[in-house]
Amino acid sequence: MSKHPIPVPHGTSRLRLIDRYLLRLLFWPIIGCLGVTVIALLLERVLRLLDVLSQSSARFGYVTSLAANLVPHYLGLALPVAFFVALFIVITKLSDGSEIDALLASGQSLTRIAAPFVYVGLFLMVFSLIVFGYMQPYSRYAYRAVMHEAINAGWNGKLSGGAFIDEPKLLMTADDADPAGQRLTRVFIRRLDANGREEVITAATADLGADPGVKTVTMLLRKGQRIGLDARGQYRTLVFDQFTTQVPLAGAAALLRARGGDERELTLGELARQAERPNPVVPRATLLAELYGRLARAFFLPFLPLLAFPLGLAAKRGNRTPGLIIAGVLLLAFQHSLQLGQSLAESGKAMPLAAIGAPFLIFTSFSVWMFIGSRKRPGQTPVSELIRRMGAGIVRFRRMFRSKFERANA
Repeated sequence: MSKHPIPVPHGTSRLRLIDRYLLRLLFWPIIGCLGVTVIALLLERVLRLLDVLSQSSARFGYVTSLAANLVPHYLGLALPVAFFVALFIVITKLSDGSEIDALLASGQSLTRIAAPFVYVGLFLMVFSLIVFGYMQPYSRYAYRAVMHEAINAGWNGKLSGGAFIDEPKLLMTADDADPAGQRLTRVFIRRLDANGREEVITAATADLGADPGVKTVTMLLRKGQRIGLDARGQYRTLVFDQFTTQVPLAGAAALLRARGGDERELTLGELARQAERPNPVVPRATLLAELYGRLARAFFLPFLPLLAFPLGLAAKRGNRTPGLIIAGVLLLAFQHSLQLGQSLAESGKAMPLAAIGAPFLIFTSFSVWMFIGSRKRPGQTPVSELIRRMGAGIVRFRRMFRSKFERANA
């Protein structure tokens, strides 16, 4: 008696060949989009950090640590965008190659085709809960601690041209300096002596040299003036050809406060526990708004495939630009509506659950409605006409711009 394998229903969740094929198509686009987005955001932030920490070459060593602590923050920002863009790329590729039509003709439903992407969304939801709930709070505090240490690291005995050394009792700058930061040109110094009296020193050039004890820097100033108050409170001016003085190196300030002074530094569990206390350090409404906001951003990810499929399939009848524009507007609107809800909850103008839950329900319901509307006739969605008109408008604009450019060159 022969044994026949039990047929697998089309709606089963077992990973099949088609699932592996779709997931393989999605893997590299999402990795590429996520990597490019995070790197681009980090590079822009690193440039700003270099500008902030340019007063002292010793502080440049903190940039790597600061950038590493920014990765969870930008990862959380980039993940929804990268996931949707990757979905859009895969869906339009399948649609342009008529693979969606072939799958539908073979008996696969649009729901079955979208299932692997929804599972990816569920996986990314769990990953986002880890990022939003635990990685970001610790990395945010670590970033602030490193920045606090960098800003208060003190002067290391070197000075770049155009930079300022701004310590409590010392202000110094030079118009130009050698690459080592130890030979300065056109120097200005304002400082307070041990008795609290102010003096101002200007010099054409100066040479810096750290003392063996590494607690002071000896400065050999040439061709300048020294203006200061004497013991009787009168200003005295000294014109010199050479003048030697010592400037103390500043030490780092006290450590940053303990973690938890800001609700964004608390993990999900800490937010929930703090909100249950009768008198929390942070207002209860602020804690709940932060907690619900993080959960909403993570739970929204499984609904992105339901939004990407209708917009991606509708792009077959127009072009991809209108669909991406509509998706970008929707994602921005969702993000800003959550921020508005958190602000309303923190100010006491709305309940935290209602302020965060309302935009979450609106956007998730819209995604489900769009997907259900496209199951019978893929590509024919409630926004298909809008996408078609936007595509036609973009084509007309391109033609008009091209004709004007050709007339200008004629």
